[in-house]
Amino acid sequence: MQSVIPVSLPQHSYDIAIAPGSLDHLGTWMQGTPAQPSKLGQQVLVVSNPAVFEHYGDRVIASLKQAGFTVATCLLPDGEQHKTLDTLTKIYDAALSNRLERSSTFVALGGGVIGDMTGFAAATWLRGINVVQVPTSLLAMVDAAIGGKTGVNHPQGKNLIGAFHQPRLVLIDPQVLQTLPVREFRAAIAEVIKYGVIWDGELFAQLEAAPQLDQLANLSAELLQVILTHSCQAKAHVVSKDEKEAGLRAILNYGHTIGHAVESLTGYQVVNHGEAVAIGMVAAAQIAVALQLWHETNAQRQLTLLQNAHLPTRLPPDIDLDAILTSLQADKKVEAGQVRFVLPTQIGAAIVTDQVPTAVIRQVLQGMQTG
Repeated sequence: MQSVIPVSLPQHSYDIAIAPGSLDHLGTWMQGTPAQPSKLGQQVLVVSNPAVFEHYGDRVIASLKQAGFTVATCLLPDGEQHKTLDTLTKIYDAALSNRLERSSTFVALGGGVIGDMTGFAAATWLRGINVVQVPTSLLAMVDAAIGGKTGVNHPQGKNLIGAFHQPRLVLIDPQVLQTLPVREFRAAIAEVIKYGVIWDGELFAQLEAAPQLDQLANLSAELLQVILTHSCQAKAHVVSKDEKEAGLRAILNYGHTIGHAVESLTGYQVVNHGEAVAIGMVAAAQIAVALQLWHETNAQRQLTLLQNAHLPTRLPPDIDLDAILTSLQADKKVEAGQVRFVLPTQIGAAIVTDQVPTAVIRQVLQGMQTG
């Protein structure tokens, strides 16, 4: 089952292609069609990490070469802790040594970390070159690879250094999820649940109807297709209306405000991104209940879904609440010193507000402490 979802933007429109087995035809997809050729240059730099490259690198390179591209590679260490300016230099070095030009293309083969760093490198190399996103994790497929947000972390906060740089193509091959670790799959389900809460009540209902959400083997092929298409359509729709987060797109940060603080304060070692977002979603839901924006029943429905995916719903042990509150002030979403929260108002709708008293945040976090 193949589907193509357009991301319609004034200057940088592109397609999200969801096609089983498409990894072996990446080169063809990058060529475009006779009626609408892509006009990508011949030189390609594939950026990946060793684990992903071991599984899929040879197939990607073979496909690109068969389509007439000249291919070089750059392997980066795996993990959010390596999403830094120092690691980014490796991409620049590879681009320089292989003489990539403005018509050249970076191909991001991997999860969200690879996609973010490769996208940022593409945004900044020669003041901007092409990038194609080939996500290999469910989290990257439904979120990180779409929308043009790129960046690296600063020691004081996540994704503080970045740029908007839209890809020329996002190619999703669901078959690669067969090698995805169970923990990474569960982390992605947090972002899928997010879409259901803030945008797509039908997706939320389909997730509720699933017996289990904790691993790929427990999902039917039909539900996986629903998850991919509905999530990508939601992201594409929001990005098309608000490319650079001037308004509506901010709702995609649901769960991320406190989630990012938890990630950075635990050194990106204790919880992964999706797990942190799950914790942040529980916190945001309880804040919304405290502010009487939505009903406790809906917060419980969300909590049940997160638990059904075996995601954490309480704060990691020994994390300091004052440190979280301080970290929130360094968040990218702070305006005039006020922390902006995305808060749900019903299943399928949310608002962005900076009218959240610190006392409410503290009270909610205290209720989420382990032990």
